Amino acid sequence: MTEVINRIQYAAMGERRIGHIEGIAPGAEYHRRIPLQRAKLHGDNQRGISWLADPDDGSDVADAIVLHGGYEDDEDHWTWVRYTGASRDADKYKANGVTKLLASQSWSYQDNAALKRSYERGHPIRIIRGWKGDPRYSPIDCYRYDGLYEITEIRTAISKSPAPDGTPIEICQFDLKRLPDKLQDPTSVERQISDLLERQEELQPEELEPLEDELEEGAEEELLREEKFPETRSARVQRLVRDAAVIRNVKALYDGECQVCSLRLLGPDEKPYSEGAHIRPLGKPHRGPDVEPNVLCLCPNCHVRLDIGAIVIEDDWSIVVRAGALGGNVRPKLKRHRKHKIHLDYIRYHRQRWQGKA
Repeated sequence: MTEVINRIQYAAMGERRIGHIEGIAPGAEYHRRIPLQRAKLHGDNQRGISWLADPDDGSDVADAIVLHGGYEDDEDHWTWVRYTGASRDADKYKANGVTKLLASQSWSYQDNAALKRSYERGHPIRIIRGWKGDPRYSPIDCYRYDGLYEITEIRTAISKSPAPDGTPIEICQFDLKRLPDKLQDPTSVERQISDLLERQEELQPEELEPLEDELEEGAEEELLREEKFPETRSARVQRLVRDAAVIRNVKALYDGECQVCSLRLLGPDEKPYSEGAHIRPLGKPHRGPDVEPNVLCLCPNCHVRLDIGAIVIEDDWSIVVRAGALGGNVRPKLKRHRKHKIHLDYIRYHRQRWQGKA
C-alpha cells in the first residue's frame, strides 16, 4: 500500500498519466468511450486495458481498465475486483452474451504485459465501469470513473470454460483493491466544501453566511441540499460532489417523482425537488456503494421513512409500511423505470437490517 501511495501522481488538466487526472473525481460519468478518452481517463476507445509509456524508462505500463461485461471469469465486488487479461479478437468469441476464449492468454501480449508491469512497479490503476458490467454497480447507459485501485496479486489461472475442443484455457488474472477514500483525489469544488465544513465547526452561526460567497457557482446549491443523517464529514462531501452525477441520473429518470408515494414537489421556479436515497447506507458499518442500483428517487418524507426503517421493500417490489404516518399513502409497489436497475442485494440488506426491530 505504501509503495502505491508514493506512486500516485497528479496530472495537469488535459494530460493523461498514471494516477489522478486533475479536476476529475470518482463518480464522473461519460456517455460513451470517445468522451472518456478525451477526458484522458483511458487511452483507447475499444480496448479494456489502457497503457502508456512509463516516464521512468519509457516501457509500457497500464494506467486504466474498463469493466464492461468482460470475460466470464471476471468478478466485481466494488472494493475489490478480479480482472481477466486481454486476448486478440481472433482468440475470443461470445456465447449467450458471455465472452469466452478459444486459446490461452499470454503474459507477453502487450496489454497483459503492461498491466503486469504496473503491478511490479506499484502503479495505481483507474477503474471505469460501464453499463454492461456487474448489475450491482453499473451506471445507467454510460461509463463512470470509480477511482484508483492497486493491483494486489497476479496469477495464471484456468478459465471456467474450456476451449471448444475441451482443452483447458489459461488466463492472466489480476486482483485489484480500491484505495482508501482519502487517497481518491478531490476536485477543486470538493476541496472548497471540505474547507468550508472544517471552518463551520469553528465559527459562530452569524459568521457563516459570508462564507457561502466563497463557493464556486453551483456548489452552494449542493451544500444547501445536503443529504439527511450524515455519518461523517467525508460522507457528506461525497454526497455533495462525488454522488451528484449518480443521484442526478436517478432523479432525472423519474422527473422528481417519489418512487414510494408518487409525490412530486415543485418550487416557485417550477423545478421538481426530490432527494437521492441510498438503500444500503454509505460509510461504516454498511459500506454501501455510490451507484445507481443502490439509489432511489424519494420525497423528503419517504427518504426519512427509508432511513429509519419505517418502510421496507420486498423482493417483488411491494412496499411494507412498518410505522404509519397520517396523510402519507404509499404505492402498493415501488415505481421502477426500465433503465433503473435497482439491485435486490441492497433491498434485502435494508430489509434484513430492520427486520425484527420494533
